[in-house]
Amino acid sequence: MSVTALKGEAPPTPAKKSADIVQLAVPARPAKPSRLAGLARGVAVAVVPPAIVLALLLGLWELLCSSPGATLPPPSTIWSEARDLIVDPFFVNGPQDIGLGWRVLTSLQRVAIGFGLAAVVGVVLGVIVGQSVWAMRGLDPIFQVLRTVPPLAWLPIALAAFRDSSPSAVFVIFITAIWPIIINTAVGVRNIPQDYRNVAAVLRLNPLEFFLKIMLPAAAPYIFTGLRIGIGLSWLAIVAAEMLTGGVGIGFFIWDAWNSSRLSDIIVALVYIGVVGFVLDRIVAGIGAFITRGTAAA
Repeated sequence: MSVTALKGEAPPTPAKKSADIVQLAVPARPAKPSRLAGLARGVAVAVVPPAIVLALLLGLWELLCSSPGATLPPPSTIWSEARDLIVDPFFVNGPQDIGLGWRVLTSLQRVAIGFGLAAVVGVVLGVIVGQSVWAMRGLDPIFQVLRTVPPLAWLPIALAAFRDSSPSAVFVIFITAIWPIIINTAVGVRNIPQDYRNVAAVLRLNPLEFFLKIMLPAAAPYIFTGLRIGIGLSWLAIVAAEMLTGGVGIGFFIWDAWNSSRLSDIIVALVYIGVVGFVLDRIVAGIGAFITRGTAAA
């Protein structure tokens, strides 16, 4: 037995070894794609598929219409015959010899006036019909009958009333675009939740405050649905009306080109009409999405 044990002392504890520090490897995070790369990818996804389909359609069109007995010109012939309309849409060589860009702007000016008036009057009438049961019973059947009248059927009445082609075309746009705006606005007003009306009653909002703070935000998705339908119908109506009223609009250009047997010019004008109509719809849809963000569409 050791001396330490005999004296009753505890044996000395062995010295502790220092612990080794182990460095854990941090897994590398994948690099986030840059904002520019994400934007480029979004543009490619939106542009490449339609471009491929368009190229296939043009190739098929060229193949089918290149035979001697074809009645429609192929894309190569359209390019050679109507190149000036495609490359330079804003040329001016005379009162009637102007580019399609100027003709489209003339038509858009009429659409802006007619559609703007239809938007204001349509929203006001839609609010009245949607808010008042008596107004709905009295006006809704009349609106349902009038909206089935074709746009061009109003043109003789407009010419007899205004004695001028330009205001007559504006009236045709107005009378064509107003019905979907009225109907959709009225539906949106009728579908305002009762809780919103109760809150307005508790806060004692006057009619103007109720209209601006409750009614318009709640019915905005319905209103912009009507506006999108209305802008599309307006663009269709102005082209048809200008074919009969004359002037320098895109509709009269198509009718004049038909009388002169310029099929290539007509096809180019149709492309202009389609592109402008698409842009108008996207503009109204974008404004609607911005204004109605945070609201639930029906």
